[in-house]
Amino acid sequence: MRTRLLLLILGFLGLSSTAGAHPAPFSYLDLRAEGGTLQGSLVVHDFDAAYELGLPSPEALLDPAVARTHRARLLATIEARLAITRDGARATLTWGDVEVLPDRQSLWLPFRLEPGPVAQLAVEARLFPYDPLHQTFVNIYEDGALRSQAILDGRRTRMDYYAGTVQGTLSVIGVFIPAGIEHILIGPDHVLFLVALLLPGGSLWRLAAIVTAFTVGHSLTLSLAVLGLVSPPAALVEPLIALSIVVVGVDNLLVWRERRDLAAQASRLRDIRAWVAGAFGLIHGFGFASVLQAFGLPATAVGWSLFAFNVGVEAGQLAIVIVVTTALGVVRRRRPSLTAPLLVGGSIAVILAGTYWFVDRVFLGA
Repeated sequence: MRTRLLLLILGFLGLSSTAGAHPAPFSYLDLRAEGGTLQGSLVVHDFDAAYELGLPSPEALLDPAVARTHRARLLATIEARLAITRDGARATLTWGDVEVLPDRQSLWLPFRLEPGPVAQLAVEARLFPYDPLHQTFVNIYEDGALRSQAILDGRRTRMDYYAGTVQGTLSVIGVFIPAGIEHILIGPDHVLFLVALLLPGGSLWRLAAIVTAFTVGHSLTLSLAVLGLVSPPAALVEPLIALSIVVVGVDNLLVWRERRDLAAQASRLRDIRAWVAGAFGLIHGFGFASVLQAFGLPATAVGWSLFAFNVGVEAGQLAIVIVVTTALGVVRRRRPSLTAPLLVGGSIAVILAGTYWFVDRVFLGA
């Protein structure tokens, strides 16, 4: 007990000495959009500035004359590590005079950007990478009201903001629809799940019911997860997505066997693909949500970003359905003898891929 207490005291003293050496590993960036103008300010600690400037005494920078002398060099360092993108184009920052904040042991650096309406802003910052604990606190104000906040550090170096205007909403849609399309097209597990569902073929209405069930399922859980109502861990969701692929592949083989055994009684063949698609669509929705949350949701337009991402996912999904069903339809019309081998071989490939992903995600933690 005494040993633990001693270690705690020594640890506290060590932290205290570290804090004394570097009392505030923070910077503060404010951006203000108001009446067609956009201006901001950056507050940096004298310790960080002195380190970058190679000065032995941070307190020297609290002399306004010394701070002005080193202004150009300090701004050159900051501009190399700070980028503000406005509506897709990097903005030019016009810096004002440096001011000293003695009570905060900091320097205040105001700046302004070109006037004009703002739909979207992106801030990328890694101001003082020599310090792994350094954080930059970003506040964005619109018409005097605080609209968004973020902390940028070594793990997160970018934040996006969308203005609460029509232009901002259009910008959200323009960003999140392509993001949804990209995610469904580059996600091999989601694509393979869809392909597996389409392998047995069927009428247009049957395929429409399957796709609609999948859409309803993943849209529901995507919304619940993004709104913070339900949030299962990825360690559970990802293996279940892989397992869903295996289940669909196995079901396809069972369908093929029933077709073979009940060829003369096709009406008795059961098709539960719509139910499977809806049930496992719930799980796939959580997978979509993890990507959307990591992408960063604008606080002022959560509904629009969610809607736009869903539209993008559906557009990508529709493209997959059109390509796969068209290709399968051509094969079945021109080479009917390949219909069964295609279903069996494709389903076995689906099962193997899903099994590999399941084992990989459960036992290897991928």
